[in-house]
Amino acid sequence: MSLAHGRSYLAIPGPSVMPDAVLRAMHRASPNIYEGELVDMMKTIVPDLKRVARTDGHVAIYICNGHGAWEAALANTVAPGEKVLVPVVGRFGLGWAEMARAMGIEIEIIDFGRNAPFDPARVGERLKADTGHEIKAVLAVHVDTSTSLRNDMAGLRAAMDDAGHPALLMADCVASLGCDRFEMDAWGVDVTVSASQKGLMVPAGVGLVFFNDKAHEVRKAMPRVSSYWDWKPRAFPGQFYEFFGGTAPTHHLYGFQTSLEMIHTEGMEAVWRRHEVLAQAIWAAADTWGQGGPLRLNVADPAHRSHAVTTFFLGADYARDLRMWTQENMGVTLGIGLPLEELNAQRGQSQHFRFGHMGHVNAQMILGLLGTVETGLAALNIPHGRGGVAAAADVLAQALVPDRD
Repeated sequence: MSLAHGRSYLAIPGPSVMPDAVLRAMHRASPNIYEGELVDMMKTIVPDLKRVARTDGHVAIYICNGHGAWEAALANTVAPGEKVLVPVVGRFGLGWAEMARAMGIEIEIIDFGRNAPFDPARVGERLKADTGHEIKAVLAVHVDTSTSLRNDMAGLRAAMDDAGHPALLMADCVASLGCDRFEMDAWGVDVTVSASQKGLMVPAGVGLVFFNDKAHEVRKAMPRVSSYWDWKPRAFPGQFYEFFGGTAPTHHLYGFQTSLEMIHTEGMEAVWRRHEVLAQAIWAAADTWGQGGPLRLNVADPAHRSHAVTTFFLGADYARDLRMWTQENMGVTLGIGLPLEELNAQRGQSQHFRFGHMGHVNAQMILGLLGTVETGLAALNIPHGRGGVAAAADVLAQALVPDRD
């Protein structure tokens, strides 16, 4: 017997759950791409996107995924033969470095392992040693989706400023934008890359590159930028089609119009707080489960954990069996493990699994997710501490206690 029949729950760290309102907004015939509402809606989509990134700078919209946004950011700022510095704490930091290498850019990696964030001071010391300013940019992942580590971008900017180094600070916010607090301008980030399918709650297929005037001055000095990746016409279009380098991603724009309205109606501070509380509930359940078995969170210090994605260690057979059981019997799909040491292993052998709790998620969804996992741990006789869901419920109850001051 299976109890999975009914609406399934995709609890992976992106693509995230799409709101019904977004799906309804996208469920329409193709619009006119030359005039009318599609053209008019860009007057709100562009400023609303910048409000999410907390920037007064510029945004370029690409029909691509996060990997495309990586390439776009590099294509506009770093020429072949130039060097970038990449502090790595997981698969996606390494992936951005590999992208740069494939573009003919020299890369230098500082590897900080998989269980703790990068050390801004150590990055700063390396920049101080670069007296010739060969390093043109620091490529830093805000939240690495594989390890669920959250890095200190403001601290990294402070270290770069202390070093007196002119390199651009470039942040990957694919997993964090719209979930974890991110302040592009206040934290001194020059270039931010993100994508549509996580905290922004729209299907995969749109990449975003936010940039400030400092980064645009670097773009102006580039010897060449391919016409498709060039952010200048996208951020400063003379005609509507230039926003997208051709035909617009029509239905994604309808989705964005609705999802951004939802975000700003709730308010960014409230969105960040919601993600924080739900993450704390997940951590409480995990701490309880881990008291009687092998389960543990990949990131020990809560201060360094993402509020959008959580990576668990459970062990090879246990992790595989739990993911298969929850999907087949309960209709819940958990994320596969992606720590670097497992990249060459078959997915079924992964020792880790992940929760995505980003975007359109609320307390009852998280309690259902945790209840499913707790049921799976029991059904599979995986050693674990009892009462994880109750521990999560206590966290949620305390967060919702009315202010009696």
